[in-house]
Amino acid sequence: MKDDNFLREMNARHLWQPMAHPGEAQRNAPRIIRAAEGVRITDIDGHSVVDAVGGLWCVNLGYSNDAVKQAISDQLWQLPYYSGFAGTTNPAAIEASCAVTEFFAEDGMERVFFTSGGSDSVDTALRLARQYHRLRGEPARTKFLSLKKGYHGTHWGGASVNGNNRFRTGYEPLLPGCFHIAAPYTYRNPFDESDPARLAEKIAAAMVDEIAFQDPSTIAAFIMEPILGAGGVIVPDASFMRHMRAICDRYGILLISDEVICGFGRTGDWTGARHWGVKPDLMTVAKGITSGYFPVGGVLVSGAVAEVFESADARGAIWTGYTYSAHPVGAAAVVACLAETLRLDTRTNAAARGTQLYEGVRRLAGKHDIIGDVRGGHGLMTGIEIVSDRAARTPMDAATMQRIHQATYEAGAMVRLGGHNVLMSPPLVISEAEVDVILAALDAGFSAA
Repeated sequence: MKDDNFLREMNARHLWQPMAHPGEAQRNAPRIIRAAEGVRITDIDGHSVVDAVGGLWCVNLGYSNDAVKQAISDQLWQLPYYSGFAGTTNPAAIEASCAVTEFFAEDGMERVFFTSGGSDSVDTALRLARQYHRLRGEPARTKFLSLKKGYHGTHWGGASVNGNNRFRTGYEPLLPGCFHIAAPYTYRNPFDESDPARLAEKIAAAMVDEIAFQDPSTIAAFIMEPILGAGGVIVPDASFMRHMRAICDRYGILLISDEVICGFGRTGDWTGARHWGVKPDLMTVAKGITSGYFPVGGVLVSGAVAEVFESADARGAIWTGYTYSAHPVGAAAVVACLAETLRLDTRTNAAARGTQLYEGVRRLAGKHDIIGDVRGGHGLMTGIEIVSDRAARTPMDAATMQRIHQATYEAGAMVRLGGHNVLMSPPLVISEAEVDVILAALDAGFSAA
């Protein structure tokens, strides 16, 4: 490794970062994170903070899980890579497929198609949805419905069903046939409805109206996050996803549950769909499947959908995939991570610590007028909407948001900004005392606004 002077000098000189302006990164170089242990990260200057973001919603087991690290190391020495395309596989992939389908059996999932990450998984799920309908003799079903404020990765298909225009407008035109309905966002919605249950009913009615307008026989799938993560931790009413399931059933539309963030205990249940009592047709996963230690994703397939493919003629072949699909090292990480996830019962701690974080932030809202809305209370996902005028709900300016972010970091916690929202998704193994560190750091950050 080069010395610190080299790293500082070369920082952002050659590397373009995701979700960043390359020129701005050169003017204001990104923070260099050198090490991590437990739920803490340490930068190149030796400043250690609690990681309230969990890497990127993904380091569920924290940074020091030796079982997962050892599994990766052992597999590297035994079989570092071989293709998982038709005709060959590897022992780790077989074992991982069994572990994953067992983990999601209660959700009705019976098959898994491994990918390299969440964006891959979403694109694959959209492809499979179209192919499913073609196999059933309905090739006109090519359209997709999704929620505004929803996030589904950045590949062409995922960006097309994304509900945040930051990921869309610079790259349009995107995939045709993608339509969006309002999010279950009580703080801001076109119905001016603050009651979560009534809002769920109004969005359901709007969805039915849109389906009728598009013609039900042209719609392949509806994709949603059970709790909308990057869009601001938007928690729907408990009835919302059940409304969507019923509507999809009525019109023969597949329901894809995007569990890339919500899966593996983040919501206080093993899956977000399970949290709301819904069984989807397809699920997309990544992030917590390896705690971020190795890039792995997957598409999970229900028994009913799987039967259509497996009983089909040659048209049932899946002509999509990735060089690193069912990567043996990634598969070994999956097996170890799922075993550790169950052993540590991370969903239980996520529920308790999530409540602590949510209630703590609500108390801060009584102290700081810049807090317009606090969302969460369902596992370790908390969103804080920052405003310059609470009565008018005016979004806070970017400069103030950066000041809040920096002050919070200096006070002991790394949080994530999403526009004028502060987003948090700490490791699911975080302790009560470490959540208190986050709350104290947020207090300092808001005071600096």
